[in-house]
Amino acid sequence: MNVRPPRAQSEAPHLRLTWVQPEDLVGHELRQASQDGRDAREIEERWYAAGGAPAPDRAGASEPPASPRLRELAGHLLDELALLESPLAADEPTGLAEIMAACPHWPGPPEAAATVGRDRLHAAWLGRAAGCLLGKPVEKLPLTGIRALARAAGNWPLATWFTEHGVAPELLAAHPWNRRSAPTSLAENIDGMPEDDDLNHPLLTLLLLQRHGRAFTTADLARLWLDELPAGRTFTAERIAYGNLLAGVEPPETARFRNPFREWIGAQIRADVHGWTHPGDPAGAAAQAHRDAVLTHTANGVYGAMFTAAALAVAAGGESDAHGCLAAGLRVVPPHSRYARAVRLGIETARAEGEFDAVVDRLHAAYDSTHHWVHVLPNAALLAAALTHADGDFTRSIGCAVSGGWDTDSNGATAGSLAGLLAGTPTALPDHWTAPLKNRLATSVPGFDRTGFDTLAALTHQEALRP
Repeated sequence: MNVRPPRAQSEAPHLRLTWVQPEDLVGHELRQASQDGRDAREIEERWYAAGGAPAPDRAGASEPPASPRLRELAGHLLDELALLESPLAADEPTGLAEIMAACPHWPGPPEAAATVGRDRLHAAWLGRAAGCLLGKPVEKLPLTGIRALARAAGNWPLATWFTEHGVAPELLAAHPWNRRSAPTSLAENIDGMPEDDDLNHPLLTLLLLQRHGRAFTTADLARLWLDELPAGRTFTAERIAYGNLLAGVEPPETARFRNPFREWIGAQIRADVHGWTHPGDPAGAAAQAHRDAVLTHTANGVYGAMFTAAALAVAAGGESDAHGCLAAGLRVVPPHSRYARAVRLGIETARAEGEFDAVVDRLHAAYDSTHHWVHVLPNAALLAAALTHADGDFTRSIGCAVSGGWDTDSNGATAGSLAGLLAGTPTALPDHWTAPLKNRLATSVPGFDRTGFDTLAALTHQEALRP
């Protein structure tokens, strides 16, 4: 028998966790400082003079690991960057009272209690799943790669799932699918809805409401995460906040402490159930989404959750079209904030251009050089543009959202959620989007694995009826 000698300590493989290494966070925080108008030039010079590197462009961790000296410096610089004041802070508050004061058209309470039926909620769940699944195989791919792969398969504009059938091997090699998603999300591989954080978080919100009702606190959500959400199923701001909780940091400081992802898209993808359970009440939905969002996000990151919840609440009420829903979402966002400007840019660009490819090109020209692909601002602009251009059509809504690149699965999910609500019933959604889902989803959220979307609709309906 051959016995392999033990590996020398110097040869031991290193562990590179995504989205948490201090040496990777500094580059993201420097980029956020630039976007905020904070003068971080002196800190930036010290970082690069010491041998620090920019943040990874698309991945969550760099190679190789930093030296102990450089990692220690990274921690100190993150703390220094947090002390720099933003000249935009007055226009971009995080507290709910301050947000409401900044919004001149904040919605009042609904004149009459609205209801949402199970069928509409069923369509919302299916729409969210289908849009997410459409975007999964091309997440992280550049826009050129998404277009090339879809065109090679005769699927442009996007009207069905991505496939590698008929696509030249050299093109597949040049633009490889998302490694984790391709085995479950290409047309030839779909067998139900695979696990994704864009579905895990709505499930967690449903669980939160079941346990605590509408009066839940941010601390209730934090405890729920620690009890039921595996740390490895969190990303970007959520992973930072989770680690902060384990280190004894209290909410909402969890959103601010060494968290350069606090204005990324994470809170926006958690907002759906808050909107679905407040039909016709965008203000109530936004306020509830705010309590959720501040666990992990600040300012524009929080506005993403509030905007989405408010828009979905109006859609759940069944009394508006996609354009009215977007307008309602803007009413709960400070009008001078960058988030509001991003949404308005998306809407205005979609109205000005006849071809959606031209819309996307203009948005990428505005954001590609300044923002990470998971940042909330470019994705908010794209989401608003997609929903405006699609004018309520389900296939065009998710197709436009995914075809624009950036955070493809998240944008597809939110677009599908709203378009599903507007469709009103599962049978109103094209069968080629819903049949492959096989009425089940995979998840690591306890109690929900392989649950049917019809069951989820019934459970959500119960929470929508709860006072």
